[in-house]
Amino acid sequence: MSTHIVGRDKEQSILTQLLNSERAEFLALIGRRRVGKTFLIKNFFEKKPCVFFYCSGQKDGKLKQHLMDFAVQIGHAFYNGANISPCKSWRDTFEELTKAIQQVNKNKKIVLFFDELPWLATKRSNLLPALDYYWNRYWSHEKNIKLIVCGSSASWITKNIINNKAGLYNRLTRTICLEPFTLKESEALLHALKIKLNHKQILDLYMVLGGIPHYMVLVQKGLSAYQCIDTLCFQKNGALVKEFDRLFASLFSEPETYVALIRVIARYHDGIGQARLIQESGASDGGRTVQRLKELIEAGFILEFIPYGRHEKGLYYKVIDEFTLFYLQWMEPNMQTILKQNNNNSYWLAKTKTPSWKSWAGYAFESIGHKHIAQIQKALHIEPGAEIGSWRYLAKNLEQQGTQIDLLFDRTDQVITICEIKFNESPFVIDKLYAKKIVNKIETYKTQSKTKKQIYFAMITVNGLKKTMYSEELVDGGVMMLNDFFGV
Repeated sequence: MSTHIVGRDKEQSILTQLLNSERAEFLALIGRRRVGKTFLIKNFFEKKPCVFFYCSGQKDGKLKQHLMDFAVQIGHAFYNGANISPCKSWRDTFEELTKAIQQVNKNKKIVLFFDELPWLATKRSNLLPALDYYWNRYWSHEKNIKLIVCGSSASWITKNIINNKAGLYNRLTRTICLEPFTLKESEALLHALKIKLNHKQILDLYMVLGGIPHYMVLVQKGLSAYQCIDTLCFQKNGALVKEFDRLFASLFSEPETYVALIRVIARYHDGIGQARLIQESGASDGGRTVQRLKELIEAGFILEFIPYGRHEKGLYYKVIDEFTLFYLQWMEPNMQTILKQNNNNSYWLAKTKTPSWKSWAGYAFESIGHKHIAQIQKALHIEPGAEIGSWRYLAKNLEQQGTQIDLLFDRTDQVITICEIKFNESPFVIDKLYAKKIVNKIETYKTQSKTKKQIYFAMITVNGLKKTMYSEELVDGGVMMLNDFFGV
């Protein structure tokens, strides 16, 4: 794969400022595993005029091995590859690193990149106290030193570095949370790999792989999106067949407890309340469960939210990681079949002809919509200051009718734009029956919310909207198509 960095313009700007600043810098980088944290830092700084020191922790690695690896990297970065004898503690190791730093010209920038810091900081290793001491005593006083710490366990980095209450308290100068790629960035990555797929093909991939660069680089040139999904997810030796288990095992010490929570949340596409989630998961310790939910949020798997217009207290959760949802619905239930599959690229294609696929695709496309809010606002001419949410009303008796609003924008110009998000293979048709449903949805919202604002109705679709007398009458908030998702 090319070492060219695709996208990440905002992050590269921050890294440039960090490198050029006239003070010591301490950056914490977090993000979902496989999102490209290491790739970004290595390929950005290795091409810059600086001394770049890089060492990474290993999952379940022993202290002795980590100290040996660290010594090797000191030799590579500061002594032209000379062999450096490893020390027996992090304190002594950081002392050797400090001596190496002091030999470098003060005008030369030095970037220290400690990757997978949670794996380096094993129990009883005393890495954090040593890091605390050497940053505060030595490194923070040298304006040419730029320290970057990173880890896939975002909760560990947040607790022990970002929110550290001891010696590292308030020592960070910058923080980056690396997000998955948008559809536009995914397209740019595929183009960089010489893979040219149209927007619909990229959407089909994105609904399964999400915007995770590590997954996108596994796409094979010359295959359709469905063929790629078959190859990666539904063949015996597919690269992603065992990814789900590896992913959670690498992040959590008791992965099965986190997966149990994910399974419950995934059953509720619109979100599940915290109290109900704790009850259904069978958790005996509510406090520990809340902490695990926080860790899942910080790892990028779930979202915590309060439904729009819901004034009573109570948090809700929903799964937002595309691959996790796809694995639980399509791969895990068929794992025995998958493990027998070999060189058959029509399995997923057959599944896409089923009603359950159509239902899943609708939810997946809706989720993608919520991750491309900036693109939606631009396409529908909605200002950035609008309040964003979804809305649901549950009927209280048989005479009432419940309703669900996929997405709404409560705008500052006294307008509320209500959006329907529809995954359609051909231009979507608003017929008499669907028009009646839309009218009921708008009227129910007006009645229950008691809003006095102007209501506009907009459609967000893959292949646009077929013009009918009903669409002409109802759709006054605009129409967004798939191509618009690739803007901004």
